[in-house]
Amino acid sequence: MEVRSRAPGKIILTGEHAVVHGSSAIAAAIDLYTHVLFRLPSLSENHGSVELELKDLGLVFSWPSQRLEERFHSMDTLPSTPQSCSSDHLKLIASLVEEKNIPEDKIWLSSGVCAFLYLYTSIHGYKPATVAVTSELPLGSGLGSSASFCVALAAAFLALSTRVSINDEKDGWLTLTTSDLELVNKWAFEGEKIMHGKPSGIDNTVSTFGRVVMFKSGELNQIQSTAPLRMLVTNTKVGRNTKKLVAGVSERVARHPGSMNAIFTSVDFISKELATVLETPTSDDFSVTTREKMIEELMEMNQGLLQCMGVSHPSIENVLRATEKYKLTSKLTGAGGGGCVLTLLPTLITGTVVDEVIADLESIGFQCLKVEVGGKGLEVCFG
Repeated sequence: MEVRSRAPGKIILTGEHAVVHGSSAIAAAIDLYTHVLFRLPSLSENHGSVELELKDLGLVFSWPSQRLEERFHSMDTLPSTPQSCSSDHLKLIASLVEEKNIPEDKIWLSSGVCAFLYLYTSIHGYKPATVAVTSELPLGSGLGSSASFCVALAAAFLALSTRVSINDEKDGWLTLTTSDLELVNKWAFEGEKIMHGKPSGIDNTVSTFGRVVMFKSGELNQIQSTAPLRMLVTNTKVGRNTKKLVAGVSERVARHPGSMNAIFTSVDFISKELATVLETPTSDDFSVTTREKMIEELMEMNQGLLQCMGVSHPSIENVLRATEKYKLTSKLTGAGGGGCVLTLLPTLITGTVVDEVIADLESIGFQCLKVEVGGKGLEVCFG
């Protein structure tokens, strides 16, 4: 038996950093996915191991099933509901991962492999299987690659158990019921905690349910966008330290509390206005153009405020200048300090212009990805 799952990445449209200080933010799923193939071997080909194949990186990790069971014998039986990985449990998992001698230049993979082992053994036990992972998302760029990894894994493991049921089918892909999506989301959040310590839960929620959401102080509300939205995502390939950037904003708040709080209040208004614009019905080409112009203006304002927070970067400014030549509007997405930049692609823009923009950005050394915003969330397919 085998099952495939795919979970989308995400972008932050407005409100990054300010959301930490009580403002509203808007996030959306994009049509770039992490794919998982979960396959149970037949009796004739049973290799007796749990195998994780990271196809994009050309790496395979394997653990004998019996050894996993022996190492985890002191742990409780399989949890019936999602629960956090205890420190002792995580130490045991980390020791199993350390034995694999992950190359030094890929040591960042360790937390992801730990999350895999926790989700696998917690949901599926110690039975032999092969898990192959591929992703269309650039890793560590702020597009929610780790969350989509955890969502796709949890969904695949649960799909071959008796704990979830299927909702409907389209083009071979199946959706889960709302309650089952909530179960997947909770498990994925536990995987995210192993990878990031104290994640907000936004990334895995958007990856699981898809669409567009507005969130503030832990509360999420789905936004019903009334028209398609296309973006160009530019990956500057500049790594950034999210914790350091968040801390830098907090330090600026301590130095300039009044001014920074005014900035956060402005961002809150921008997010709320964007939500209204997205939910407003469009009826003709003029209203679509008007809608996109308003979105561009809100993006531009948000980018200016992010610069005031001190989280822009020369690479981001390069993208802004390159797209401005074509009268296109861009803003950073996520933590800033590098990472990715969003550029709205208006409905009336020609393919030739888009190709020219991409060529300009790629000539600087950036990676460009065209995405549809606000699409479907998690889906599974049985082979």
